[in-house]
Amino acid sequence: MNQKETRELKRRFRLGKNAISHICGCYVNNRKEIVSYLNEPLDRMPEEEAEKYLNLLKKVLSGPLGRNLIDIVFSTQQVADSDEHRRLMALRDSRLKDGEVRQEFYQAVIDALDMGDSNYLILLAHDAYDVPHRGKDDEMQADASDEVFSYIVCCICPVKDGKLELGYCPGENEFHNCAPSQIVSPPELGFLFPAFDDRAANIYNALTYARKPDELHQEFLDAIFHTEPPMSPGEQREAFQTALREGLEGACGLEVVQAIHERLTVKIEEHREAKDPEPLAVTAKDVATILRDCGAEDAQVEAFCAKCGELFGEGAALNPVNLIDSKRFEVKAADVTIAMPPEQSYLMETRVIDGKRYLLIPAGEGLEVNGMPVD
Repeated sequence: MNQKETRELKRRFRLGKNAISHICGCYVNNRKEIVSYLNEPLDRMPEEEAEKYLNLLKKVLSGPLGRNLIDIVFSTQQVADSDEHRRLMALRDSRLKDGEVRQEFYQAVIDALDMGDSNYLILLAHDAYDVPHRGKDDEMQADASDEVFSYIVCCICPVKDGKLELGYCPGENEFHNCAPSQIVSPPELGFLFPAFDDRAANIYNALTYARKPDELHQEFLDAIFHTEPPMSPGEQREAFQTALREGLEGACGLEVVQAIHERLTVKIEEHREAKDPEPLAVTAKDVATILRDCGAEDAQVEAFCAKCGELFGEGAALNPVNLIDSKRFEVKAADVTIAMPPEQSYLMETRVIDGKRYLLIPAGEGLEVNGMPVD
């Protein structure tokens, strides 16, 4: 899926804009016990309440692809014959009306998911989207639909105790401590199945959501999808740094890191300005070009590419957003941390003076210490 397709589906999660008939789910306590079940018609809920449910479900389609939103790919064998794929298809094809299938799904989530000491709410909804035809001018033609996209969306929301606040008690005409007993928080994780690829159903893929990109809840992904868990953005960055460090064998200096950071930041900014719906991607060969421009030897560049192939897979497409922090440039030494805007990182250089290593930054004009101008 691309960003344009996720935005198209997100617009469905408004009252009167979808074909969701029921909101299903269950409330689970921190002892993995189901406290209560939910199976409520959406059109019979108070409007504000229905909107809150839709907003929670919509969160599952939020965030950048490759960070908060991760593609899950099923093998051909799984699609042909596997319990996990059969269960997801049964949920979708029954439009969540099969109670036994719902219960089986809830139990699979509960048995696997680790939410610590938090209670949580599992929410499920089914929608059937009459996909409008998109003309050559990119305009939607609602009366020219030839595809119905039937899908389910699921989110897992922590349920937390409300905080005590002073509130007005009308019966007593006084202010006292009061708090709602339980509050549903935004989703921690969730998924969409099947994927909406090329504006049609792709039962070989699902789209998962994680509120914190470095906490994918791999135990949940394994239980529900039983596929090789994807690397989190944090794991990708760590693996990329390992490939640089080991591939360049002591030649990964400040200038090399500056060049990589600068070039990838430019790519990220150009992709953002172009508003390209497809995720940005680079390969080890793209980074190898930067290394050669920095004077790295061929043997070092080849070692870097080989290490990337070992850690990410041969020819893997990587999202630069997961490899660098394009919004900051930070250098740490034993007793000091220096942070500067990425576009100014070229001002910093390394020198060896009298046998000691130094970081040099031109002071220029307007030097201040704790806000006080100094000479």
